[in-house]
Amino acid sequence: MLALDELRFNNRFTASLPGEDAGDTVSRQVVGACYSRISPAPVSRPKLVAHSSEVGELLGLTSEEIQDAEFVDVFSGNRLLNGMDSHATCYGGHQFGNWAGQLGDGRAIALGEVIDVNGDHQMLQLKGAGPTPYSRSADGLAVLRSSIREFLCSEAMHHLRVPTTRALCLLTTGDQVVRDVLYDGNPAPEPGAIVCRVAPSFIRFGNFEIFASRGDLTTLKKLADFVLRTEFPHIEVGTPASYVELLKEVGERTADMVAEWLRVGFVHGVMNTDNMSILGLTIDYGPYGWLDNYDPNWTPNTTDFQHRRYRYGNQPSIAQWNLVQLANALYPLVEEVEPLQDAIANYTSRFELVWSRMLAAKLGFLNLDDDKDKSLAEEALAVLQTVETDMTVFWRELAKVNRTATVDKLERCQPLMNAVYQPGSMTSDQRASFVEFADNWSARHRELGSDDNELAVSMNATNPKYVLRNYMAQLAIEKAEAGDTSLVNELLDLLRYPYEEQPERDHFYTLRPDWARTKIGCSQLSCSS
Repeated sequence: MLALDELRFNNRFTASLPGEDAGDTVSRQVVGACYSRISPAPVSRPKLVAHSSEVGELLGLTSEEIQDAEFVDVFSGNRLLNGMDSHATCYGGHQFGNWAGQLGDGRAIALGEVIDVNGDHQMLQLKGAGPTPYSRSADGLAVLRSSIREFLCSEAMHHLRVPTTRALCLLTTGDQVVRDVLYDGNPAPEPGAIVCRVAPSFIRFGNFEIFASRGDLTTLKKLADFVLRTEFPHIEVGTPASYVELLKEVGERTADMVAEWLRVGFVHGVMNTDNMSILGLTIDYGPYGWLDNYDPNWTPNTTDFQHRRYRYGNQPSIAQWNLVQLANALYPLVEEVEPLQDAIANYTSRFELVWSRMLAAKLGFLNLDDDKDKSLAEEALAVLQTVETDMTVFWRELAKVNRTATVDKLERCQPLMNAVYQPGSMTSDQRASFVEFADNWSARHRELGSDDNELAVSMNATNPKYVLRNYMAQLAIEKAEAGDTSLVNELLDLLRYPYEEQPERDHFYTLRPDWARTKIGCSQLSCSS
């Protein structure tokens, strides 16, 4: 393990790509530069709220050192270590399907790239660290509620085995930040906070789009070649085929990521191209949410309520749409349409394959090659929508269904009834659909000769028991805003083991409470931070 001042920085991004050194925060169009060097804004009374011991260990830092005052000083942005090269990056993006022009890191400031204990690069980035040239009219700060959500979700997703950026720590700043939570004309002061995010790279689709949109092919090529050398070193650099292969691999990683989202019931909420990582990592946790009742049309984002562009069931097609925008940005380096179209088609094939395998695993099958198994998968998704049914509980309880041939059908189906929000209101036909599915699923596994214990183990390794339900995060936020951060740390520990039973925490394995059905922060979230 290393002392804080022994962290080794190797800032490839700023050393290899064009940037600007102006150092001021005046909002402007930044041309011909991939980044702007800028320092975090000082804060008055930084205080550590929570940290990820696993990310600390990856960087070579102990929990004891993370809790030291020096660490708090550095990761609140009040002091830079030797070797840090703080900066904000320039990118554009399509937001809700429309080109938005230059966006950039408006409230995120990267400290630099550190070499982790495995010898790999990890970019350290402070979210909420103050204004940058890309902040436009905003202040570049973040509030505690959104920072808690980002911190907890980053680590929860990692332990769910979903590709994601990580979070090292969460700090309060001691300063107040004024925000209008629902953009309804009611701004109010809230506690300020900073999250340190960690990833091999924070480069997004939008980093390529901004230079292509400006016809700056020189910078576009430098960026693409840098990404190939650092993140895809197995791809040859310098030929048109290089950029096609880059698009193909980004597409495959994106397909894998989105399939994982669907597996655990995650809805990103704001899949703009500036929120899409070229590494296929879940990035920018804003108005995200987990499905409670299974509803493919649900979106947590209040801005998206009318058209529901980023709803749960639409995420695979939106990912494809975003990849088309990346293909358009790379086209000037390729100058052929067909190879790029083939790479996009490869995304579709990859997603269909991976999602089919994941759905099979949720049902306890190896694959869905047999029509009987494919039919059962379709039946499961239909049953989930028959009545208001909790997705997480349904899949977890499925492993408890008694598959013995002589068991009464109603008794067999009972575990699935635990997932229904209002079982007393079910019609006989609705109840019959659950009974029939449980019976068909059991009969199929008897036919396959599945071992009871092995089946439960495999299904429970695919279907989590604990996810960061929206109401759980909201309870932690409300307690933290009142000065009690204990629930933040309890949830962090709970979500380290999402597939394990944890009987002492079974109160977190429950249907969404009725009070959370329409509560702000549970069913409705905005981009406000």
